[in-house]
Amino acid sequence: MSDISILILTYNESLNLESCLQKARQLTNDIIIVDSFSSDETLEIARKYDCQIFQNKFVNHAHQLNWALKNITIQTEWVLRLDADEYLTPKLIDEIKEKLPNLSEETTGIFFRRRVYFMGKWIRFGGYYPTVLLRAWRNKKAVCEQRWMDEHMKLLAGRSVQFRHDMVDDNAKNLHWWIGKHNDYATKEAIEHLNNKYHFLDSEYVDGKFLGTQEQRKRWFKEKGYAYIPLAIRPFIYFLYRYLIRFGFLDGFKGLLFHVLQGFWYRFLVDAKVFEIEEKAKKEGVSIKQIIHQEYQLEL
Repeated sequence: MSDISILILTYNESLNLESCLQKARQLTNDIIIVDSFSSDETLEIARKYDCQIFQNKFVNHAHQLNWALKNITIQTEWVLRLDADEYLTPKLIDEIKEKLPNLSEETTGIFFRRRVYFMGKWIRFGGYYPTVLLRAWRNKKAVCEQRWMDEHMKLLAGRSVQFRHDMVDDNAKNLHWWIGKHNDYATKEAIEHLNNKYHFLDSEYVDGKFLGTQEQRKRWFKEKGYAYIPLAIRPFIYFLYRYLIRFGFLDGFKGLLFHVLQGFWYRFLVDAKVFEIEEKAKKEGVSIKQIIHQEYQLEL
């Protein structure tokens, strides 16, 4: 087995977790579950695969990841983060086994390519594949940036490499759940957009760079371009860019559903929440942070 631990955050993931763990055990026996007090069979499935199980109150993904890295004793040289609805393909497992022992000491992070499925359909177009993410790092050489949404791992030292093969994001839950999740995400995304404008959060982020990694380029575009397009106009522009210019229409009918919901409806919902928060702050003469706390009971 490889000298790597797999770290998985869970909350009511009984529909997804078994598929994730079946593949994960082909790479390592060191699997750590950090659970947010699930009420379904998530923990029973985790025990079936002999995972280490910890529980912690969920605030956001960044807080949960950093809590795990700070409070759990990890014995392996490497750590790999997976979501419960993700799994490693056999080719990626073989690539990790082959390349991991031969990486130089200066290499402290590994980027993986992620393939996203929606309603069983691989979303290949619209600029959505591959999404390249830093998902493995040498133990104690990375932290998660403190963001409410779109958080990334940040290396503390060393350099990174990118592996060739894919990991897969394929959630088995239904559309009702997906919409509820993205409603919650829209609140957190609105907080990030407002913070980009008003700077009320004191956090250390991955820097956006026009000529950087894929995640740095996306961060640069979001902060230096998208953020300055007027509310309610930018979701239309973004959707047309994804669906027409980046050939999202080639993903078929399920792709149409995905690009409309994720590339337009979700972005429009974010803007609606940004507008609502700003309007209430002006009307009541209080800070953006106070409105977020009042409306969403979030401690920033």
